[in-house]
Amino acid sequence: MLRYFVSKLLISVVLLLGVLTLAFFMLRMTGDPVALMMSRDASPEEMEAFREMMGFNRPVSVQFLDFLSKAAVGNFGNSLHYATPALPLVMERLSATVKLAVIGLLMAILIGVPLGLTGGLNPGSPLDSLGRFWGLLGQSVPNFWLALLLILVFAVRLHWFPSFGADQAKSVVLPAFVLSLAVSSQILRMTRSTVLEVRGEDFVRTARSKGLNQATIYFKHILRNVAIPLISVIGVQFGYMLGGSIYIETIFAWPGMGQLLSQAIGWRDFPLVQALAIFTSVVVLALNLATDLAYALLDPRIRYGK
Repeated sequence: MLRYFVSKLLISVVLLLGVLTLAFFMLRMTGDPVALMMSRDASPEEMEAFREMMGFNRPVSVQFLDFLSKAAVGNFGNSLHYATPALPLVMERLSATVKLAVIGLLMAILIGVPLGLTGGLNPGSPLDSLGRFWGLLGQSVPNFWLALLLILVFAVRLHWFPSFGADQAKSVVLPAFVLSLAVSSQILRMTRSTVLEVRGEDFVRTARSKGLNQATIYFKHILRNVAIPLISVIGVQFGYMLGGSIYIETIFAWPGMGQLLSQAIGWRDFPLVQALAIFTSVVVLALNLATDLAYALLDPRIRYGK
């Protein structure tokens, strides 16, 4: 197990170095970073002073090594808009994004898992048809369009939920549901296909031939095997929900990292954009590592390479 963990950890470190490299060079590949960050009305003297202040007049290799050394201790420079260190600004918004993602994930699990299990155990039933329709809906409906539709119906027309902000406890319901739709579709389809596969395996038929009751077969044999691939899907999708909520947070004015990223892009605050992108990547890599370890704990064949 230790060997498996170390190998996965090394892969995560290599991926993180790749993310840092991309974050550094993408800004410079688009042109002069000073011209991108400063107003078009800035004078040549102001641009030169800003270039010197940011260290853009140094060789690129020196800038890159300085960037890596500072990133290793969580220093991504100061936000140009707020004139304060960028990372603390990201951390302030983390709790709101995590809250939205956790509630959205719980909604996705509560919708996707029961429909997937029911459809897998009773293919062709009305509930299976409902589940397949829901899976198609989650794949095809754009989340930004659904967000606007829900605001129009449930906030503007019915006044059941707030249309924006996070001042009330029920403010999270609409954005979390929008965020959960595509994820619930993924969970549903994975659960259904796994149940259909497992229910025809030899060990399930053997359990039935031994006279075990349906509840024992269902919980001890089928659900245990469904949980293994389901954990990997949930872990990956949770990372997506943390990093891919920019449109949802912007539409609902949810005070999380997605909204901050949208604002930082509009302000051309590239140090803050870099900090958000790198921090989100670190969180996603950590979630993937945790998912791989949980997968290996549940299925010994993974950690032994069988």
